[in-house]
Amino acid sequence: MASILEQDIKFLPGVGQRRAEVLMKELDIRTFGDLLYTFPFRYIDRTRCYTVAELQALKQEIISTTGLYVQLRGKIMRFELVKGTTRAKTRYVASFSDGTGILELVFFNGIKWLREHLKTNVEYVVFGNPSVFNGKINIVHPEMDEAAAEKSVMPSAFQGVYRSSEVLRNNGLGQRAFLKLQTAIAAATAGKIAETLPEYLLNGERLMPLPEALSQVHFPQNAESLAKARQRLKFEELFYIQLSLLKQRQVRMDATPGFVFATVGDSFNDCYRNLPFALTEAQKRVIREIRKDMGSGKQMNRLLQGDVGSGKTLVALLCALIAHDNGYQAAIMAPTEILAQQHYESITKLLAGTGICVGLLTGSTKKKQRQALSEQLLTGAMHLLVGTHALIEDTVQFKNLGFVVIDEQHRFGVEQRARLWRKGEQPPHVLVMTATPIPRTLAMTLYGDLDVSVIDELPPGRQAVKTLHFNDSQRLRVFGFMKEQIKAGRQIYVVYPLIKESEKMDYKNLEDGYESITRAFPRPGYVTAIVHGKMTAENKAIDMQLFVQGKAHIMVATSVIEVGVNVPNATVMVIESAERFGLSQLHQLRGRVGRGAEQSYCILMTDYKLSTEARNRIKLMTTTNNGFEIAEADLRFRGPGNMDGTQQSGMPINLKISDLAHDGQLLEHVRKVAFEILNADPYLTFEKNALLCSQLEKIRSGTVDYSEIS
Repeated sequence: MASILEQDIKFLPGVGQRRAEVLMKELDIRTFGDLLYTFPFRYIDRTRCYTVAELQALKQEIISTTGLYVQLRGKIMRFELVKGTTRAKTRYVASFSDGTGILELVFFNGIKWLREHLKTNVEYVVFGNPSVFNGKINIVHPEMDEAAAEKSVMPSAFQGVYRSSEVLRNNGLGQRAFLKLQTAIAAATAGKIAETLPEYLLNGERLMPLPEALSQVHFPQNAESLAKARQRLKFEELFYIQLSLLKQRQVRMDATPGFVFATVGDSFNDCYRNLPFALTEAQKRVIREIRKDMGSGKQMNRLLQGDVGSGKTLVALLCALIAHDNGYQAAIMAPTEILAQQHYESITKLLAGTGICVGLLTGSTKKKQRQALSEQLLTGAMHLLVGTHALIEDTVQFKNLGFVVIDEQHRFGVEQRARLWRKGEQPPHVLVMTATPIPRTLAMTLYGDLDVSVIDELPPGRQAVKTLHFNDSQRLRVFGFMKEQIKAGRQIYVVYPLIKESEKMDYKNLEDGYESITRAFPRPGYVTAIVHGKMTAENKAIDMQLFVQGKAHIMVATSVIEVGVNVPNATVMVIESAERFGLSQLHQLRGRVGRGAEQSYCILMTDYKLSTEARNRIKLMTTTNNGFEIAEADLRFRGPGNMDGTQQSGMPINLKISDLAHDGQLLEHVRKVAFEILNADPYLTFEKNALLCSQLEKIRSGTVDYSEIS
């Protein structure tokens, strides 16, 4: 029998078919349970009433702040119907007074109903978002209740504020309506919500029972009960993620033996000795960690984090040579042809004259070349294959694949990685790499079943990139600086967020930008190349090679060059409409310069007017080059985003109430609790853990089981 939480939301009183479709489209609410687990993102203390005079004193704060909600108590003195013009709708304006001052209540819809029901000289409780128009404070479409009836309308002193949208409001699903739906859900599910954590955990962690927590999170009695409810729900959410990840790791380690690579032979040692530079201590430490895994008899699954330019590829190559020294093949999979080609060229250069056979396989590889590669792979003559997702095609078969590197792994889905993982009779050792620094809390959530290595040191001799901020009015000054750099023999990237002009977003676009650059830097004195994602691979390669070979002075591009371009002579990165990019993406783009011995620069171009958040992001970029510091800030500014499809496990991770930017301490605690439970009962077979086992099965139902896949 289906749980009440699985019932279609259209059957909840007050919803129906039309609203159900809107809720599904806007908030992905399909069932009673989805609505119940749609939590307020903040709360308003409805025990507090402001005065109009207090709001007048807060006028400047109201102008600069969004999301300020206030409650007032007073009377409507008069009404006025203001006729609309061609620019504005007819509006209904009520003058509201509480004895300390007067403000306007403005209504654009429902005027006929308002004229019939609102009364003068009756005390109302008014609740809404104040704004300032023509120097006057007003509240547009406030909630209004007669003061005498207010207590029956408000079930809780703390009112939750839920995520909303214009579509929801236009369909009668504003804040008041949402509260009514939550009231209906509470009534429909009363006494029917089963506990999801065993009693020993509830007692040991002093957690509120689930039914009470769900009630208090929507309709808290006071601040203390709200805090306890949120703590309970956050604990459960993060706990089951960690329990699932750690259990998967246990299953995989038990079920999957690993190749024992006991030998570190001539291939590794010759390459190491002949490197044109010394490895950093961080690189050496990571190689030791990987070597230990590869010789343990357990299949390695390790995440390698390292900032742009930290030398992850060299670490991957040296570890691939350990596989070769033990008689096994290796593969390196990259997300783009540009990056795969770059890896291939740098690896063949380092291995020149060693007799180690390195191949390249991408979507552009010709049929005849593919056939030759296939034969070499099957005979074992091909020792190391570099490529794109073409590596996972069924026609690509190895003789004895023992080591796999997946670069920029977040760009590959878990199913794609699984296909590469299955290409041998026994699973290979797996090293997944990312140049995107991942905050610790996010790493524990997305990749909690992996061992993690970090290269937190840049090679010696690298100069920090200087990051500067200019607005559009300073463009001629930036062009002058670019010409100075070109005169000194350097090359320049100019990156745009869009290919074509967008009617909705007034950001610099690549087509107009290319025209303005070619006007400011005309031929024959200057050569400008262009690269973007909608070009054919052939045309993209032609322009890219012009820049790589130094024949083009300027590369105009979209963020397609974020990953995969290594031109040491490029010393300037100009990012147009930099406010359009996230912090981590800006950091990735900045990493395209600073790869040579010369001083490099990143110039962030923005509009003069910026939001407070955008200004803070730009300021952070100009003050630090630390990728992990930037990643932590990005998590605070933007949240973890949509994590579906990026996590290592098959478990869907959709945080309803936890915040990885602020709940790091709780996350570490629940991971420790989950580890202790599994340490005593690895497969959750004890009777006291039966509920944990059944809950994991419910959570994972409907997803493919990747617990034995890297």
